[in-house]
Amino acid sequence: MDNKQELRCWAKEKRKNISIDNNLLVKNLMQTEAYRNAKNILIFYPLKYEVNLLSLLKDKTKNFYLPKIDGESLLCCPFYDGDELCESCFKTLEPITDPCDKQMIDLVVVPALCCDKKNYRLGYGGGFYDRFLNDFCGTKIVCLPKKLLVDTVYPEEFDIPVDLVITENYM
Repeated sequence: MDNKQELRCWAKEKRKNISIDNNLLVKNLMQTEAYRNAKNILIFYPLKYEVNLLSLLKDKTKNFYLPKIDGESLLCCPFYDGDELCESCFKTLEPITDPCDKQMIDLVVVPALCCDKKNYRLGYGGGFYDRFLNDFCGTKIVCLPKKLLVDTVYPEEFDIPVDLVITENYM
């Protein structure tokens, strides 16, 4: 593969055929020091074929947030299991709650199509998470199947690596 667009196509097709062990990924995430120390955690509502971390919502010792798109920005909105969601312009589900200051977030679990060995992630190409993470001070983690780890995602100067990539055999 020669570029990000080809890699995006490859990753989207690849993950359709991968059996994702969401429970194991959640368990491995919960065992990290970053998760144990975090109080306010931004997760994402999964798309089809994406890692599903919503079982984290059962952990009542944490406050969870979901992203909401506002123009070019990604906002953090409080979310509790059972809260109402609406469909965004990108056909993702978003909370209808009011956003909070992103600096109160301790941990962001970032969606990714795939990741490379230097912890750069390949997203969907909108740049929302890279803009959000640009001045974010907390911990950044990606959870995904190990079959979606690649040599490179062709990072560019604006791409922000995550601190940790968690797979099925992370621990």
